[in-house]
Amino acid sequence: MAGFTIIHEGLDNGPLPLFTLDISGSEAVSIYSDTDLQAELIKVLRSKSGIQVFDFEDGLYTRLTVEGNIAFFHKWFGCSIPLSEMIVQFELQHCARRPLHKCSESEVRRVSYAKYFMSGAQTMVFCEPVLGVDVRTIQTFINMLQKLKEQQCAVLVLVSGMEHALLLGDTAYKLQPAGMRRIEVVEEEMEEAEADSPIPKTAKLFKIPAKVDDKIILFNPPEIDYVESRDGKAVIVINNESYAMDSTLADIEKKLEVYGFYRCHRSYIVNLQKVREIITWSKNTYSLRIDNKVQSTIPLSRTKLQEVMDKFSLE
Repeated sequence: MAGFTIIHEGLDNGPLPLFTLDISGSEAVSIYSDTDLQAELIKVLRSKSGIQVFDFEDGLYTRLTVEGNIAFFHKWFGCSIPLSEMIVQFELQHCARRPLHKCSESEVRRVSYAKYFMSGAQTMVFCEPVLGVDVRTIQTFINMLQKLKEQQCAVLVLVSGMEHALLLGDTAYKLQPAGMRRIEVVEEEMEEAEADSPIPKTAKLFKIPAKVDDKIILFNPPEIDYVESRDGKAVIVINNESYAMDSTLADIEKKLEVYGFYRCHRSYIVNLQKVREIITWSKNTYSLRIDNKVQSTIPLSRTKLQEVMDKFSLE
């Protein structure tokens, strides 16, 4: 079983803290951090461990067709899986004869996935693999992760959004200057039992306050796409713009539920009026797609799925 260990002793006065991380074969681990820490971690991986980091910035031939690229790397890596099967596995059959430079960003990303998969590496590190791509491409990457784990490949995924960390990692960590901690994912039935106050019958709160620099901005609840928990504090998200609050997620949940907001995950409260799609990635992995400019996706807990379906009168 393949696996690897990352050890950073924190002796170079850089921003990365001291940490040790063991990743076993047949496991996908995700690390969520800001982009600066992510860049420093990539430097450590490349310089100290010699691990290749797949960042989707190298090695494709834009003048070749999609099929031409797949065929080239299929031969280069000596891949034993039939070429036609690789094209279908990575959802490229509809653009196989198209030159790569005429493909969409999501199609190009799937070609990169295929290339990395065919390399046969026993350890793989991906940087922002699903950032800015469509649902089909995200699903393709999740399917590839499952196949890599079946092949006893150890996988590390670096992301700058918690929703992607929770979606892609069997185990997810948050990396900060103060250290690295595991993101605990627990079932929420107990949290629901702890709510001893009745649901308010009428709305008393008309504006939601958030900080922007030294100012306090007041938002109408219908403006808000969702609310996310970061470092124990609630953060309002509107069209991918974030606004910090002094409240905790539990505090804001009580105030927003009368406006049609719902605790869809331990770390997320969603405006149900903004939900465009319920996405099933696998048997126990779900997301909600938000109807905003960036088509955000946020996690939906398995234990919350049926209740969300009931709220939308879906069977």
